[in-house]
Amino acid sequence: MSPATGHELIAIPGPSPVPARVLNAAHRASPDIYAEPLAQLNLQVMAQLKRLAGTAQNLAPYIGNGHAGWEAAAANMFDRGDLALVVTCGHFGRSWADTLEAMGVYVERLDFGNLPPDAARLAERLERDPQHRIRAVLLCQTDTASTTTADIPALRAAMGDHPALLVVDAIASLGCAPMRMDEWGVDVLISASQKGMMCLPGTAFVWFSDRAAARGRTGLTTPYWDWHQRAGAEALWRFWGGTPPVQQIYALSEALTMILDEEGLEAAWRRHARLAQAVWAAVDAWGAGHPDIRLSVDQPEARAASVTAVTLPRADALRAWVTRECGVTLGIGLGAADPQAALRIAHMGHCNAAMVLGALGALEAGLTALAMPHGAGALEAAAARIARAD
Repeated sequence: MSPATGHELIAIPGPSPVPARVLNAAHRASPDIYAEPLAQLNLQVMAQLKRLAGTAQNLAPYIGNGHAGWEAAAANMFDRGDLALVVTCGHFGRSWADTLEAMGVYVERLDFGNLPPDAARLAERLERDPQHRIRAVLLCQTDTASTTTADIPALRAAMGDHPALLVVDAIASLGCAPMRMDEWGVDVLISASQKGMMCLPGTAFVWFSDRAAARGRTGLTTPYWDWHQRAGAEALWRFWGGTPPVQQIYALSEALTMILDEEGLEAAWRRHARLAQAVWAAVDAWGAGHPDIRLSVDQPEARAASVTAVTLPRADALRAWVTRECGVTLGIGLGAADPQAALRIAHMGHCNAAMVLGALGALEAGLTALAMPHGAGALEAAAARIARAD
């Protein structure tokens, strides 16, 4: 069987599929970057991005990916030797901690393996910091590798009156799951364009509170990373630290209009929750009587709405089969204890029920073709969850 006669189905957790109309919006020649129309469109995009994050405070855009967002935030928050408490629940939290250390920040890890962070443990650690040496608490809302999701309001509450900034990586969650930056007391939020925003890779965003801004420039703040210059910009080029990513601005405008004004942000959150639950139902059915097939995150409330990690034997062989025979590309088991026995199914951004059911159907075919023992009724369980109105 050849998958070449149909559309390839990409179900990896970023870059996620980009709608044709977003690609078309980007497919244009650059206009005069000093003229008013592009400047006004850029301001519109900045306002849309603030709506997406649930903030009325500050936003600095950057040309780069999520790792660029990490560095941008760090360059504006820390001096060399400052103490950061990084709460980790997967591969990307640990990688973020490594990045901070490479920049000269002293990092303490509060590591939960691949499990959701415990607010009580965070509160206890901060209580042992009466001198307030910890400058910031950093964590991923969703760790893209483990697919574990943190309870941001609970963790914010656990911080109590400690003056540390709360810094959240929402790269794999923004647009897919609730984020109310101002309401939840998040001081710094980091995300990028290539996942829930349904856009091309290449732009990162750092939203920051007035409280974070009040700390002023630090010893790590360089002209390019300086978020004060970007957030307070009047000229278009200052927003972007030089030549703006013109085509990306047009693409972002189209994608954000689709999310915020056409579907509606809360409706997008509900869609992602429904698709995620359909995937969970299928995996539970495959695993019935076969405990070696299971969701990697046990607690439903700690599972990501955007991507699901699955533990199962011969995952690499299964991934290869569904790609070769069905044209479906799944995510690798990044950060898993045994990467060859894990895979990830993305359901983020530009994704609907047909795409999810198609990916699950390909997996069912692969399990059968490779004679991998599994329970019955997975597709029926997923379809039943899609069919429910809630």
